[in-house]
Amino acid sequence: MIKPAALLALVALLFAAPVALAHEGNPNYRSVIKGISPATDGVNFEILNFDDRVLLHNTSGEDVEIFDYEDGPYVQVKADGTVLVNRNSKAYYLNDERDGDVAVPQDLGSEPDWEEQSKSGRFEWHDHRMHWMGESDPPSLTDKSKETVIYDNWTIPISIGGKTGEVSGTLTWVPLEGGGLPLGAIFGFAALIIVLCVAVFIVRRRRSAGDGETGEQQPKETVEAW
Repeated sequence: MIKPAALLALVALLFAAPVALAHEGNPNYRSVIKGISPATDGVNFEILNFDDRVLLHNTSGEDVEIFDYEDGPYVQVKADGTVLVNRNSKAYYLNDERDGDVAVPQDLGSEPDWEEQSKSGRFEWHDHRMHWMGESDPPSLTDKSKETVIYDNWTIPISIGGKTGEVSGTLTWVPLEGGGLPLGAIFGFAALIIVLCVAVFIVRRRRSAGDGETGEQQPKETVEAW
């Protein structure tokens, strides 16, 4: 018989697996950085998990700033490694989730409200300019068996040492060998397992309750085995 604690642990594990996958990148999409301007030693941008997040690491000794979707101040990674995020930028909220499905306060101030995040010189975020945001397939993706360029030049505006520039790259659909397992199938399978586990637990509890009502007792060896 499945113990309640073990059942809860199993349910949590099965639920966490698809949720974790949902917060990773899509292996069919490859976002690749092509250029950083102005080119500066010690300023490195990279894409994490195919198309999921952008990572900035600044060891240049210069201040680096990232601008939001309205070309306003979003993030500053200072020369000393201090990371500041503007709480009055809509991107502060929108970039919290990969799909951008979050509530943005309506009373954001016009002046930056800088919040210190760390002194690591590193900042990573979901930037919606470098991955596909639509619920349906991109219009250009007419044949999933072929590699297809979705964005041939996405850009993220930045400044380094007070000089404006950008991070630029491409987003490409890449068919996987063997097709891979769709995320929807993973969710469905996990949900089925959870339902089955709960059903087994309920049936076992009802049987145990029935045995108690008839006055039957389990053999001593069985109770000790529990």
